[in-house]
Amino acid sequence: MRASSVSRRTVLRGLGVSLALPLLERMVPAAGRAQETAKPRRMLLISNNLGVLPDQFFPMEAGADFRMSPYLQSLEEHREDFTVFSGLSHPGVRGGHSTENCFLTAAKGPTRSGFRNQISLDQVAAETVGHLTRFPTLNLGVNIVKSFRSLSWTRGGALLPAEDKASAVFRKMFVQGSREETQQRLHELRTGGSILDAVETDMHQFASRFGKDDRHRLDQYFTSVRALEQRLLVAGEWENRPKPKIDQEPPKDPASNAEFFDKYRSMLSMAKLALESDSTRIVTIMVDAFATNRFELADGELTTDGYHNLSHHGRAAEKVRQLEEADRRQMALLGELVKELAVSNDGSGRLLDNTMLLFGSNMGDANTHDNTNLPILLVGGGFRHGQHLAFNRDANTPLCNLFVSMLQRMDVEVDAFGSSTGSLAGLSFRG
Repeated sequence: MRASSVSRRTVLRGLGVSLALPLLERMVPAAGRAQETAKPRRMLLISNNLGVLPDQFFPMEAGADFRMSPYLQSLEEHREDFTVFSGLSHPGVRGGHSTENCFLTAAKGPTRSGFRNQISLDQVAAETVGHLTRFPTLNLGVNIVKSFRSLSWTRGGALLPAEDKASAVFRKMFVQGSREETQQRLHELRTGGSILDAVETDMHQFASRFGKDDRHRLDQYFTSVRALEQRLLVAGEWENRPKPKIDQEPPKDPASNAEFFDKYRSMLSMAKLALESDSTRIVTIMVDAFATNRFELADGELTTDGYHNLSHHGRAAEKVRQLEEADRRQMALLGELVKELAVSNDGSGRLLDNTMLLFGSNMGDANTHDNTNLPILLVGGGFRHGQHLAFNRDANTPLCNLFVSMLQRMDVEVDAFGSSTGSLAGLSFRG
């Protein structure tokens, strides 16, 4: 058989490890390792895949003297702790709802045949700081369809499924397993390492049959195998360490997806606990409004339709009213979280000052399937805030420029990400 006729699938079948590469792509760990800093830097990245009503979100004025828009009034007392942006989007990321998985990746052409996603912002950050905590990242969701949607994607373009039960997140962070469970987990980690050794040995036997490009790909794969083994070693070390103790009862999961805002609040609480306990420094939350059917508003009111159908309101007064109520409740939850982060101390100051809270959406206007002029809000993280940074709404600035600034704040040595053209103009660090 000629080398060119040996397919990736055939090689994997021949080795008897048909799941090896997908698992690797899901687990590829950090290439570099950052040293612990005096002030740990954190990210909390939140996206609602149907966005908000834009005319209620964006301020009319630019600069530091902007008047609070209706939706931003929930953050009024923390005006100096956030920046609101307009005129940002992902160039080439068009296609209405199909862009929801690209919010943190900026992968172009999600509607193209054969589309493959790219690594997400959170995973790039995790490659530098993920080893410092028990969990490199936590990927959470609200009413999320786990097999189709996620904010987190590997370098190989594989979806990292989100956890949508707050009780499961709590157990993962704080409930210590028995000694037998710990030993079983360590055995699984050791077994995983020995399997990787066998895979690498077998694949070297195939290498002589490949051309130059295929050998290059194999070298990349071997590097991934070695890196994964390092991740397994680190995971094994964490298994032997006791989990943090917390004086709080496990949350009770809402019984129905209709309890949308209760689930939302629970996930925000889990994110805060994760950051406070230093269980992780990177959290993502995808709010899957698209998959949310009729849901509860204030005072037990049930919407007349599912979230998606409401978003295509066509300016119908009743649909707009319900959307405004939903948006205001969402912004109120964010306001509550910001207050809590502002009074929480992580040992080096306010938790808010060391945490970048990004809220946004892949949809600029769900009513028209518009993916430009995205609603973007950045809170905390040690930036100079208190402003509306307004960019050109006809020729948007890449949202990835903001992502570059955020990665640099995480001490990740990058000057580019996705479609970026540099860091974001007008946004600077406090010091």
